[in-house]
Amino acid sequence: MTAQRCWAPAAWMDGRWRQSVVLEIDARGHWSRIEAGAPAPDGAERLAGPVLPGLVDAHSHAFQRAFAGLAERREGDDDDFWSWRDRMYKVANAVTPESLRAIAAHLYVELLRGGYTQVCEFHYLQHQADGTPYADPLALSMALADAAADAGIGLTLLPVLYERAGFTAPALRPDQRRFHAGAADVWQRSREFERRVAAAARASLVPLNAGLAIHSVRAAAAGSIAELRRLAHEFDGPIHVHVAEQRAELRDCVAATGQTPVAWLASQGWLDARWQLVHATHVDAGEITATAASGAGVVICPSTEGNLGDGFTDVPAWLAADVELAIGSDSNVTRSWREELRWMEYGQRLKRERRNVCAQPRGAVDAAHGRPTPPRPDTAASLFERARAGGGHAAGHATWGLVPGARADLLVVDPDDASLLGLPRDRWLDALVFSSPGRPWRDVMVGGRWALRQHHHARVERIAAGFAQAMAELWGE
Repeated sequence: MTAQRCWAPAAWMDGRWRQSVVLEIDARGHWSRIEAGAPAPDGAERLAGPVLPGLVDAHSHAFQRAFAGLAERREGDDDDFWSWRDRMYKVANAVTPESLRAIAAHLYVELLRGGYTQVCEFHYLQHQADGTPYADPLALSMALADAAADAGIGLTLLPVLYERAGFTAPALRPDQRRFHAGAADVWQRSREFERRVAAAARASLVPLNAGLAIHSVRAAAAGSIAELRRLAHEFDGPIHVHVAEQRAELRDCVAATGQTPVAWLASQGWLDARWQLVHATHVDAGEITATAASGAGVVICPSTEGNLGDGFTDVPAWLAADVELAIGSDSNVTRSWREELRWMEYGQRLKRERRNVCAQPRGAVDAAHGRPTPPRPDTAASLFERARAGGGHAAGHATWGLVPGARADLLVVDPDDASLLGLPRDRWLDALVFSSPGRPWRDVMVGGRWALRQHHHARVERIAAGFAQAMAELWGE
């Protein structure tokens, strides 16, 4: 890659639109210079519309894309998260490395079209369906890496510590056997994945890295979590965990430990700035305060939480405590950050019967440093800026966005999008989030390379055909 320059009529910088922006990319695919109020330099590529930074999809289970739309019927008296999970396991136990690659590649193209340029894979499919290890323990992990390379999206792989079915279950259920991984397994797979992608040619095509994950407090013994923390003592990458998603999980955790999951993790002194609490739906004020003091972040997945009937987390309380928030597509029923942000706000409006709940006209207080944060009366910008910064950290990046040193990712807004026509440009982000539907992004750049141009992905036909074949094999049609 050689250094290159682009010029945009406007760009989202420092939480606002800036006009006439030069963006220079270094040989590593990072921003080396970004300057607003500058004329287009000779030889610079003139972008077709205003630009935004791409966002991180901070929580995805790629294989569940094959289940989207197939769990929307109720044959019995009740349907909830747990009945959905039992049906989802049938898909989890049917995918192969080959079909996972096809499903994930299709998903990743969709995520690019939805404005994501990096995806964090919470990856707990480790073995064959009967629990027998593959000859290559990373067979399914590398299928995800190959899919990301094919699509052109950044990938953070998060191998998952998963060893029991619940607090009182000593082992996994038969339909969970392929998920098994202990602390040493997770640590070794994370390090081996990074070693391979650093040495392989694919590392020059898309950005790949690895972190660590714990399925949940119920699915991993305290000693195993402690062992993983010991192994990762000097590790500075992200550590993700499902937590407080379901009320039944809270009741079981209290019965087993005397505390709810977030309170228990905080009481162990384990949480720090590396940790990402996924969902954190059912929490109280004390748990939010403890999370803020630890520096941990939270990953909210509004479309999946709505689809599964999980409930509403207290987004305004997280914002007021200045806890970092990221968003995730989770079960991948939705593959667009615009819809995730929209429903993060709409869920709060429905719950509170108020409008612009996530706006912060008086700012917040930085819990870690006691400093006030600037006011954000514009709801879309309040949520977008949280998702930008929080998502970058959730993927293991110290810097994310249109700032020097960050990876050169961007989205080119389609100026012909019907939802934007006639609006003042300083309200475009509001319209992108709250005036729907809208067209996909005109162009998408990842690491200085174009993944989409003029709404088109160069490999979309082949990738879609592979997905269709994998679905036919899974569902018999």
